[in-house]
Order: sequence, then C-alpha cells, then structure tokens
Amino acid sequence: MANWTRLQLTAALVLGLVGAAAANDDRPETPLLDTARGAQAVPSQPQALVVLDVAAADTLAALDVPMAGLPSRLYVDYLNAEQAQATPVGTLFEPDFEAIALLGPDLIIAGGRSSAQVDALSEIAPTVDMTIWGADHVDIALSRLRSYGALMGRSAQAATLEAAFLAKLESTRAAVADRGRALIVMTNGPKVTTYGRESRFGWIHNALNLPEAVVEQPAAATAEAAEAAPHGEAISFEYIAEANPDWLIVVDRASAIGQDNQAAAATLDNPLVTGTEAWKKGQVIYLNSASIYIAGGGIQSMTATLEDILAGFARGG
Repeated sequence: MANWTRLQLTAALVLGLVGAAAANDDRPETPLLDTARGAQAVPSQPQALVVLDVAAADTLAALDVPMAGLPSRLYVDYLNAEQAQATPVGTLFEPDFEAIALLGPDLIIAGGRSSAQVDALSEIAPTVDMTIWGADHVDIALSRLRSYGALMGRSAQAATLEAAFLAKLESTRAAVADRGRALIVMTNGPKVTTYGRESRFGWIHNALNLPEAVVEQPAAATAEAAEAAPHGEAISFEYIAEANPDWLIVVDRASAIGQDNQAAAATLDNPLVTGTEAWKKGQVIYLNSASIYIAGGGIQSMTATLEDILAGFARGG
C-alpha cells in the first residue's frame, strides 16, 4: 500500500474517531492522535498547549490555535505575534521544565530538535512527538495538519489550508516540469552540503517531480553513513561543477539561525560554481532559509518554500 494511502487511512481513522464524537457532541476525553511514535491518546481539545516544535507552531498558528508556551526563540518572523503572546519555555534543545510546569499544560507538543525530551516532558503533562521526517515529508506534514485540526475542533480550517497548499503544489509542479535538473545545497559559512531525495529537503524533488543533478556516488559504506544522509552530504565546489545543475536551490544555514557568517551568495561565488548552467542563466534560487530549515513541515513554511521556487523559476530562463 502506498505511503500516501496509508497516511490517509491512518488520518481517517484518527479523525473519524474525533469527528464522530464531535457529531454526537460527546467527544471522547482521550482521542487518539497520530504521532511519530504511533497513535497516542491525548486530552480532547486541550486548552493550554506548550509547543516545542517550530513546524507544529507554524501549523497551529495557521489554524488560529492559541499556544500558552513556546521556545524563547523561534527564528521565523511570521510567528512573532504568537511568540509575543506566549510564555517563553526555554529553547528547542533545552526546555525550561520549571516554566513549563508552572503553565500547567494540558498537552505538550514536541518534535524534531526537542524530540529527545519527550520522555522527560511526559513527567509534567501528556507529551507527543510530532516529528516530520523522511521522503514522505509532505504526506506526513499534511497528516499533522489534519490531526491538529481535528484535535482542536478546526477540521474545516485544516481542509481549507490543505486545499490551498495542494493547489500551490500543483502550480509549482507545472512550473518546474521539463525545466532541467536541480541541485539543493546548504551553505554554512564556507562549508557546503548537498541534499538529495532521501534528505530533509528531498520533498522538493519528490513532490515536484524535479529531477536531481547529482554525481553518482558509491553506496554508503557504513550504516552510520546511510543514517546521516537526511542531514546532507558534505561536498566540494568541484562536485557542484561536475553535477552542473540547471537550477541551484540554496539554503543558508547561518542566516537561518541568525548568525552573521559568510553569506551563501559569497560562498558560492567562485569559478567552479559560476561556471555552472544554473549560475550562468541566473537560475540560482535562495530559499527563505529560516522557514525551510527551522520550520520545515509547517504548512506555512512549505507554502512559502513553494512560492520561493515558483518565483525563482519565473525569473529563470
């Protein structure tokens, strides 16, 4: 069974449980939520939410769900209003357990960078791991959207957001069709890594049917190397020259986390990169780095990334 179908069925089962309860005005006290660790019982329509995952905060904000506690820094300016209204509860990697406990949350939503804290946070309140991962990134993200909508009584809003995203996805897919091969790279000061189909940014290739510009590499020599693939593979400028992409899609990590390091454009401005078809034709697309790197999987983040790609392909040759 295709992953997409499995996710839809899982979501339907979970949402069906919640939806049936809502129709009977007899919502179960502990509906099931589809999480990264499987279906998990959670409080019905929790009022006090602590959210320690930026992708989750992104999607919950799009659903107009209030959040009582958020990390002290979210890095994405489109969540400034939500952050200003919430109590700071530490960082994504190091939650402030005392501050969280004082809020008396009904539910704590962790994921990604905070997922390692799930067990410890569960000592305070029910905690779910809503990490979005792997090649099924878009399918999982949309499943999260539907789950949040059902849990918070906002299924109609979730359906509207999903329909708008899918329309944007379709128009972007049409815009990139038969326009050549793309290479996704992330700079971190002078360092460069590439991200393929199986990586955290691979959904851009998979969801848009956008061919990869890659240099054939031997299979990962070790299990550790294979496991590291989602985090990108360090490459040289010679690799970019040899791959010779028609489109270069760039994420600037230093910019995403607010560091004043060497900018991506300066890092890439050397003869090996400027000699590629992408550079010569002005087909280098700089994504909103904070959005895709920090909030990747949020419905607003994914939509913004598609808009960046649409705009980039519109400017290209």
